[in-house]
Amino acid sequence: MFIAANGLNMHVLVEGPKGAPPLVLLHSLGTNAHVWDSQAAELSRSFRVIRPDLRGHGLTTCTPGPYRMTEFAADLAALLDALEINQIHLGGISIGGLIAQQFTTSHPGRVASLILVDTAMAIPPAQSWTDRAATVRAQGIGVIADAVIARWVTLDYATSPATEGLRAMLLRTPVEGYAGAAEAIAAADFSATTPELQVPALILVGEEDAATPVSAAQALNEAIRGSSLIIIPKAAHIPTAEQPEAVTKAMLDFLTPEITDYFTAGMAVRKQVLGKAHVARATAAITELDRDFQAFITRTAWGSVWTRPGLDRRTRSLLTIAMMASLKAEEELKLHLRASKNTGATPADIAEVLMQVAVYAGVPAANHAFKLAKEIFREIYP
Repeated sequence: MFIAANGLNMHVLVEGPKGAPPLVLLHSLGTNAHVWDSQAAELSRSFRVIRPDLRGHGLTTCTPGPYRMTEFAADLAALLDALEINQIHLGGISIGGLIAQQFTTSHPGRVASLILVDTAMAIPPAQSWTDRAATVRAQGIGVIADAVIARWVTLDYATSPATEGLRAMLLRTPVEGYAGAAEAIAAADFSATTPELQVPALILVGEEDAATPVSAAQALNEAIRGSSLIIIPKAAHIPTAEQPEAVTKAMLDFLTPEITDYFTAGMAVRKQVLGKAHVARATAAITELDRDFQAFITRTAWGSVWTRPGLDRRTRSLLTIAMMASLKAEEELKLHLRASKNTGATPADIAEVLMQVAVYAGVPAANHAFKLAKEIFREIYP
C-alpha cells in the first residue's frame, strides 16, 4: 500500500492479524522492504508486520539529499500515526538499525523492544560514506555494485538467486536516495544516546560481516543494558537473506520468550484479540462467584493455547468460530465474530467456515450463525 507520511508517498507492506502486536522492520542501505521477506512470512503469523521502503528507496518518494537520521525517524513516526499505531517492536538492518536507535531515542515510549541487525552506534569512517555518495551521484550505483555485494554476502553465497535479488534491489535504488542515505550514515553517531536506551534489545550480526563487524555488535550489546547478542554463522552483512532460518528463529525466540506467567501472557493476548474495552468490562464484572473461573480461562484458553506459535491468530479465530457455531454457543460466537476484526479473519473467511459448519454440524446451526454474523458485521463494518 501507499501512505502519505511526512511529505512522502511511502510504500509499505503490512501483513498479519490486525490485532496482533505491531512489528516494524527497516531495511538496509540500497535494498528495500523485501530484504525481510523470509522473516515476514513467519512472523506475520503472530505479529502485524510493517515493512516500509525508506525515503529514497524502493517505491517511496525520493527527495534531494543529504538525509539525516532524525528525518528518517520522523518519517517512521508519521507512518505510525497514519496507521494509528502507538507502540511497536522495531527491527532494522544496518542503516535500518541506526534509524531504529534514533527513533527509540526520539520516541522512547513508542518502542517495546529493539532488534538491531548488523549495525552499530556509528559506522565509520564518515569520509568513506560522503565519498561513496559523491561517486554514485557522478557515476551511478553500478560502479559500486560488485564491491557492495561482496560485503553483503559471503563468497559461498555470491552466486545464489537470493544474491542476484539483492543486486537487483541495489541497482534499482534511486541514485539520490542511496547518496542521501549514505550521507545520513556519515553523520550518525549514537555512542552518547544509545547507552541511555531502556528497552529489551536483541543484537544480531553475521560472523563474516566486514561492514559492521562482530566487534561493533559487541560494543552495541555492551552499551544497551540487558541486551543479548547472537552471532549468525556463515553470514555477512545481510543475514536475513543469507541465513533466513537462523535470523527468523532468533527473532521469534526474542519476541516470544518462554512463558512463565500464563495469566499475564493470557491477559495480554485476550486484550489483543477481544479488545481492551471488552476485557475491561469483563474484568469489572467479575465477582467472587466467577473470579476463579475467569482466572482459569485467562491462564488456559488465552495463556496456554492462544499463545502457542503452531497456528496463527486468524486460523485460531476461524476454528473457534466454527466450534462455537457448531455448539450453538451464541454469546461466545458473537464475541469471536466481533474479535475477528482484530485477528485478520475476514467476513469472506467466516462465510466459508460457516459453509463447512453447514455440512458437518448441520444447516440449522450454520443458518443461525449466518444470522448472527450479519448482525455483528453490520455493527463492526458500518
